[in-house]
Amino acid sequence: MTRRNPQRRDSGTAIQSPGRKPRAKRLITTAPSVTASLADAIVIKYGNIFFLAPPCGEVPMTTGHGFGLYYHDCRYLNGYELKIADVHPEPLAARASEGARAVFQLTTPDIHPPDGPRIHRETVGIKWERVIDPDHSSMHETIEIQNFGAEALRFPVTLTFRSSFEDVFEIRGLHWDKKGVLRRPKWVNGSLSFLYRGMDRLYRSLAIHCTPRPDETKAATARFDVELQPGESRQIRLCLVLSESDSAPERCAEPPEACWDVSRVAALFRRSSEEWLIHETQIASNNVLLNKIFRRSLLDLHMLRTSIANDRFFAAGVPWFVTLFGRDSLITALETISYAPEIAEETLRLLARYQGRETNEWRDEEPGKILHELRVGELARSREIPHTPYYGTVDATPLFLILLGRHAAWTGTLSLFKELQPHVERALEWIDRYGDPSGIGYLTYRKNSERGLVNQGWKDSGEAIVTANGRPAEPPIALAEVQGYVYRAKRAVADLYERAGIKDRAVQLREQANDLQRRFNYDFWCDDLGCYALALDGDLRPCAAVTSNAGQVLWSGIASADKARRTIDRLMEPDMFNGWGVRTLSNRHPRYNPIGYHLGTVWPHDNALIAAGCRRYDRPEATKRIFVGMLEAAMDLPHFRLPELFAGFDRFEYGAPVRYPVACHPQAWAAGAIPYLINTMLGLVPEAFDNRVRLLAPNLPDFITVMEIKRLRVGQGSIDVRIRRKKDGTLTVETLAVTGPLKVERAG
Repeated sequence: MTRRNPQRRDSGTAIQSPGRKPRAKRLITTAPSVTASLADAIVIKYGNIFFLAPPCGEVPMTTGHGFGLYYHDCRYLNGYELKIADVHPEPLAARASEGARAVFQLTTPDIHPPDGPRIHRETVGIKWERVIDPDHSSMHETIEIQNFGAEALRFPVTLTFRSSFEDVFEIRGLHWDKKGVLRRPKWVNGSLSFLYRGMDRLYRSLAIHCTPRPDETKAATARFDVELQPGESRQIRLCLVLSESDSAPERCAEPPEACWDVSRVAALFRRSSEEWLIHETQIASNNVLLNKIFRRSLLDLHMLRTSIANDRFFAAGVPWFVTLFGRDSLITALETISYAPEIAEETLRLLARYQGRETNEWRDEEPGKILHELRVGELARSREIPHTPYYGTVDATPLFLILLGRHAAWTGTLSLFKELQPHVERALEWIDRYGDPSGIGYLTYRKNSERGLVNQGWKDSGEAIVTANGRPAEPPIALAEVQGYVYRAKRAVADLYERAGIKDRAVQLREQANDLQRRFNYDFWCDDLGCYALALDGDLRPCAAVTSNAGQVLWSGIASADKARRTIDRLMEPDMFNGWGVRTLSNRHPRYNPIGYHLGTVWPHDNALIAAGCRRYDRPEATKRIFVGMLEAAMDLPHFRLPELFAGFDRFEYGAPVRYPVACHPQAWAAGAIPYLINTMLGLVPEAFDNRVRLLAPNLPDFITVMEIKRLRVGQGSIDVRIRRKKDGTLTVETLAVTGPLKVERAG
């Protein structure tokens, strides 16, 4: 990139560009959802189908929630009630530990059947099992009702369903006047069908099959008359089949017999999970908490694996982002490349396939740009939103290059680089040409699409990028961490070109990176803040806010050593570090909001990158503080799962992380945070081209005395290593097993 009119800036002085016209303010506020809280949702997912329910297992028949059954960006079921004699059961326990299977244990309050004696509370038990079967595009349920009383019981069980076939963007709050045609629900031979013809001319249907056949059906309700002797139980089984087609289905087809075998489907997913755990790199320690959190991370990543054609990637998160994302899928692949390098490779190929080819303002597309988000729902297919795909991201393109460099470092091969080299050159051209249209020397963004994102970095909510006084920054905006991404990307690609024997290109890219580093440390540094500015706004004024973005600057390596040390000290102060992690925004800032999406919350993936940045600049204690904080946060969260984000309240106020109401869980880059933090703590450095892996000054908390890494793949080999703490507190590294031509070295 070339730079025009370089001038010195501080945190309060604007630099006017000659001839610039005033810009109109057109800001669109975006948030993940406007729905009610999903913090306690029980989530299951297998393939492209997922289901969310409260701990009672039902889906509220009210509006304004995000629970239900989803497939291809559409909610197929948005209401589902279970009643015993017209009374809702009460939840006792719920679990979704296997990913594709959930079990709910319910009981009844006092109930008064219409034609029988009173049934005392806790006399009837209900076990509700739910399993997703992607092979048959279906979900299977077994509702087992048992009489725990001493008397025979008789009562009706009713199941009521509702389907509106809403697009996921509609659920999240996008108002949309146009709608397709929703047919009335229809019962045929004991099976209920819902049918919708969308504005995209696609027919979406939901067929609900019951066995035994209901005793009565009315509207969208099935009634079963149940009689139970003491200790006796009865099962009601259901199969919910989802389908998409270009023509209306002629009838409600019976599902294959295999669909009724719930245990078969659950076993398939369990076997798949076990194979995933066995195949990938494993970490085990003497600390039970760490082991549980690590296992949960890998299981969540397994649940979020999704594919397009034959290429796999990590979908960003349930329920709002179950699709291919540029930034999210790339960062998750970066976090987990030592555990699942093959998914990083497939993600790169997939994103290269969708790389921008033309200038298209509606989709914020430009030649060489890596996509932001791909959607396949009704709004995308009917062109009401630009996500076919949408390219409104400023950071996915340099992250694409960074991941390609890390893939080569871990695998020791240039084959993928050579295969994707035309895409690499197009990405570099986009960074230098389209990403810097004003020639200021920094990668910037502004939205062009009428329905695009105003902010296009990882903090992409509408009010995330703020000035010192709290006003939204005016575009075009140059984010601090994005300049670091460009720096790291060019250095990574330069190494690949040099290994490929194209030395002139390597020299050119390194010179560009070095020039960017020099200018960045001059233009983005705010001495009065003691850290880097959040961004430069459209007038090239620093957005002088203390944010976590400065921590990601450290991850990229663009920071100078002296400024990095001051930045780390600043991020560890109480207004930024809340006891579990670094907030997105200082609580001293006028726009701080502990439950604002990007205005003071704590994000696990953000902290994982910040911790790696602290380690890069030789501040192991700060790295350890973040690592321990994330572990302790996960300890107090359901299923030991780190969600997308949690609130920024101080730890001493509540003693446990305060859940962000509509955070995704599981969420890919949050699931990748702990595995990445472990690599950071161990100082793992792959040098696959030299058949070597190094451990640079392993640094573990005192409560971890033994840690073993198994099947760590580097190049054509793999290693098993044990790290043990001696009585004097020092750590030893012991190689347990080596396959292939691989050496293990420890430094520090």
